[in-house]
Amino acid sequence: MAVDRTVLAGARLVLPGGVVEDGRLTVRGESITAVTSGGAAEPGDLDLTGHTVVPGFVDLHVHGGGGASYASGNAEEALLAARTHLHHGTTTTVASTVTGEIDELARQAAVLSELVEDDVLAGIHFEGPFISPGRCGAHRPDLLREPDPALVRKLVDAARSHATMVTLAPELPGGLDSVRMLADLGIIAAVGHTDSDYATTLQAIDAGATVATHLFNAMPAIAHRAPGPIVALLEDERVTVELINDGVHLHPSVLDLAYGTAGPHRVALITDAMGAAGTGDGLYPLGPLQVRVTNGVAMLPDGSSIAGSTLTLDQAFRRALTIGKLTLNQAVESLSTTPARLLGLDHRTGSLETGKLADLVIVDSESFDLVAVMRHGHWARGADRFQTVRTVPTA
Repeated sequence: MAVDRTVLAGARLVLPGGVVEDGRLTVRGESITAVTSGGAAEPGDLDLTGHTVVPGFVDLHVHGGGGASYASGNAEEALLAARTHLHHGTTTTVASTVTGEIDELARQAAVLSELVEDDVLAGIHFEGPFISPGRCGAHRPDLLREPDPALVRKLVDAARSHATMVTLAPELPGGLDSVRMLADLGIIAAVGHTDSDYATTLQAIDAGATVATHLFNAMPAIAHRAPGPIVALLEDERVTVELINDGVHLHPSVLDLAYGTAGPHRVALITDAMGAAGTGDGLYPLGPLQVRVTNGVAMLPDGSSIAGSTLTLDQAFRRALTIGKLTLNQAVESLSTTPARLLGLDHRTGSLETGKLADLVIVDSESFDLVAVMRHGHWARGADRFQTVRTVPTA
């Protein structure tokens, strides 16, 4: 049986080695089979003149979208959330839960695990309940638990080998032991929602923690005599730092500071999106809490805390290039290559290379607005935006 073949011609391609103008990318089935530059368009190719092709985005930390939440424990809601972010360029999604009762989180994990097995999701991230009461943000304080390794293991086991990451506060009783256990299991231990000091954070990194959950947010600020967790996480080459580039969570100069210290090979731009992403203002559930979204900003109704974001990764990509100071290659590294490598998926996705999955995002080369998305060789949106080359002019 013939395998479907699609050729994208005339595009700017953002490759690991640099940017290629007038490139040609061939897809057969679900994979990229050729990447070339300067080749003439052929009849049947799709004309992508004026467009830029980048690898599909990888989101390590997202709670929902399209009016749906991964913490609902409902498969249809989870599917809607994943599809919403796919339409905005996220071809690899790690679904994040939010603090709840342990048994309820275990039930949610069982539902999400089925979607991992169906290749809708890439894994499960438990954000809470093992976090600091003083830095809980949009997590219900009465449901928080100390990170006892037995409780942490209960959630991990409920995910049926699909637990990808657990965010915890290492200064709490059992915190460092849980970090060691997670590292031994091959699960990412992330430092976040924490009151940890500099020395304890270094201990957590030495114990195996490799991610900073939304760096700067929900942790002590840097002080000149108390550098706290931020400095420890930024300065250690073993740590990947999550940043939320939505214009609400972080000032642009703080993003510049993180990039100047860690570099794009250690920065993963995430959404931390809740159900309002891809929809609009209103009242939305976030686990057991309600969140009010006004003018695109998600807050607890009493105004005490930001409650996730309404960001999508195509917006984060455009902001990185138009408001931030990143190059195309740096933006791609932070949105695709770095998080794919962290997840151990860089052999399959995260860059435009022969043999990898055809996970592609196509944007306008001038505005960087999203135009089309392909996942595993299938168009998720925008296939009708391109003309097929009919004839090739002769000299």
